[in-house]
Amino acid sequence: MNLHLNARELTTPGAWTPINDGVMGGLSQSRLRQDDEGTARFEGLVSLENRGAFASVRHRLHQPPPENSYLIRLQVLGDGKVYKLALRTDDDFDGISYQADFHPASHQWMAIDLGLDQFRPTFRGRPAAAPALHSFAQVRQLGLMIADRQAGAFCLKLRSISFL
Repeated sequence: MNLHLNARELTTPGAWTPINDGVMGGLSQSRLRQDDEGTARFEGLVSLENRGAFASVRHRLHQPPPENSYLIRLQVLGDGKVYKLALRTDDDFDGISYQADFHPASHQWMAIDLGLDQFRPTFRGRPAAAPALHSFAQVRQLGLMIADRQAGAFCLKLRSISFL
């Protein structure tokens, strides 16, 4: 059995919490909402003012992914920017996050598959000395992020996120 989040489930009101660089004084903004086409949109503005550098949203899973999950598949449409999928193995706000970069095509829907070996442990965006992620069944929270000083407006469209 797979864990599949479609656009409607992704955009349930209150399902995603914005966590932007305002936690360290920055001015970036983000949100995840449903557009007129029924697609989920992670959108906002990355500002480099006040040492800003990132925008993100986070979602607590209502159930863990299945034990036999071997990859995460994103159905996405990008805007030419690089994004991160962030996974957390606890319910804490701060701590170790496992991140994988992905660069979705601009103006073309595509499936992006991310395996366990692509996720690296980080702490507040920097590499961390932590055990590797051994199973997607450990995941309790997932997040979307744009970082690495990619200033300006951004928009990542999502049809689904699936643990396969």
